[in-house]
Amino acid sequence: MPKTVLIAEDFADSRRALKFKIQTCGYEVIEAEDGYDAVEKAIKYHPDLILMDLMMPLMDGLTATQIIRKFDASADVPIIALTGYGNTCRESAIEAGCDDVINKPFDFENIEPFLSQYLA
Repeated sequence: MPKTVLIAEDFADSRRALKFKIQTCGYEVIEAEDGYDAVEKAIKYHPDLILMDLMMPLMDGLTATQIIRKFDASADVPIIALTGYGNTCRESAIEAGCDDVINKPFDFENIEPFLSQYLA
């Protein structure tokens, strides 16, 4: 059974592009449009990796990460923050429970090493 990646990203075009790239690497994809949706789907589906945009409507990615970390079944899932704010958000992301940070805009070819590292 292929591993599953949850993409929490409010911009549909970015979500679609990430989904396409991740699926071409052989992984299943679940999509979330905002932080609430990300928390709900993380708890329901128990993905193997979460790519979490930090700035989303309704609930930001930092809050969503903190909530996900409180649930036993989801506590150990790697969460990679996606941010357009560069390294200014890195410390906040790590403190919230993210394992790593990818800065936007990113080259989609650079996603594969993160997938390999965290889904090995």
